Amino acid sequence: MAEAERIIGTPDTPDDGGGQTAAAGAPASSGASGEHAPARRPGRGRRIAVLFAVAAFAYALDLISKMLVVSRLEGRAPIRVVGDLLELHAIRNPGAAFGFGAAFTVIFTLIAAAVIVVIIRLARKLYSFPWAVALGLLLGGALGNLTDRIFRAPGVFEGEVVDFIAPKGFAVFNLADSAIVCGGILIVLLSFRGLDPDGTVHKD
Repeated sequence: MAEAERIIGTPDTPDDGGGQTAAAGAPASSGASGEHAPARRPGRGRRIAVLFAVAAFAYALDLISKMLVVSRLEGRAPIRVVGDLLELHAIRNPGAAFGFGAAFTVIFTLIAAAVIVVIIRLARKLYSFPWAVALGLLLGGALGNLTDRIFRAPGVFEGEVVDFIAPKGFAVFNLADSAIVCGGILIVLLSFRGLDPDGTVHKD
């Protein structure tokens, strides 16, 4: 719980050194209540723009690829891309990423929706470019699979996800799954380096 609270925290909390006055003895600006106005750190808007740009790109690629797969590949024989090592094989997956948990479709739908809410909340204190990319990948991937859950058969929140990337000896997956995995790996690496979404570096 402490780690989650540290990462999510409260938005726009200025650093210790971010709200210094311009010069010693200079009057500090204050509102009607006499309290100091909080300092604003630059760059958050750009990081949020990166987050949503990455998310939109990942989501668009996933959506377009699934539309092509459904129209041109579904119901047909798999297409070999790299001999027997990689095929394009269209399937409908009621489970989570890589076909796990087929009996819990609704639960995975709710989890995807919760992930989106958490990412949007984290965006309020986002000052790190690598975190913006990582969260953008997660957001785009979650939106891609959530779109399938809502709009595809057999029904709302129970829709089956379109998977089509089939490596030999591995589960079939899609580009949204790939974006989620890449974003998750990047977050793990950033956490090991001690970099927080607000751009601060800490040492445990």
